[in-house]
Amino acid sequence: MLQSMNIVLTDKEKEDFEVADFGLNNLDKTGLQLITYINTDNVCAKDLVLLPNQTCPEHKHPRRAFDDGKEETFRCRYGKVFLYVEGLESTNRAAQPPHGDEEYYTVFNEVILNPGEQYTIFPNTLHWFQASSSGAVVSEFSTRSTDEEDIFTDPRINRIPKAN
Repeated sequence: MLQSMNIVLTDKEKEDFEVADFGLNNLDKTGLQLITYINTDNVCAKDLVLLPNQTCPEHKHPRRAFDDGKEETFRCRYGKVFLYVEGLESTNRAAQPPHGDEEYYTVFNEVILNPGEQYTIFPNTLHWFQASSSGAVVSEFSTRSTDEEDIFTDPRINRIPKAN
């Protein structure tokens, strides 16, 4: 997908490309592919690649020792992303939680992101997202990322980021 968008990755970035299955071993329905371009004490930039209908599970970025939690802005670059955040439940949602895992999804305020559209998620806000049937690429701009500190609704999830 990144190649089709003419996104050039260095050899090091290709080497560091992460496939996150969250310990569920079912990438077809739950998972995320990502490349982190920069992650300093102040800022982080990533590209998130989602396969068709792939879901990043519900989670939040809690208060950390050094701040109130990660704030992130998602900008859709390719495809369509169905983002769900805290708030009033949307009717006639475009996406549903992965079959068999519905009990681990609790927020259903739908935000649909098409290419060029973006949305900011504030610290400690439950959210999850799913790609459309064509897949999606999302650029994430955030404060420092500490993925290992994320809190997931699904207790089966084990998020161990790839070491760089």
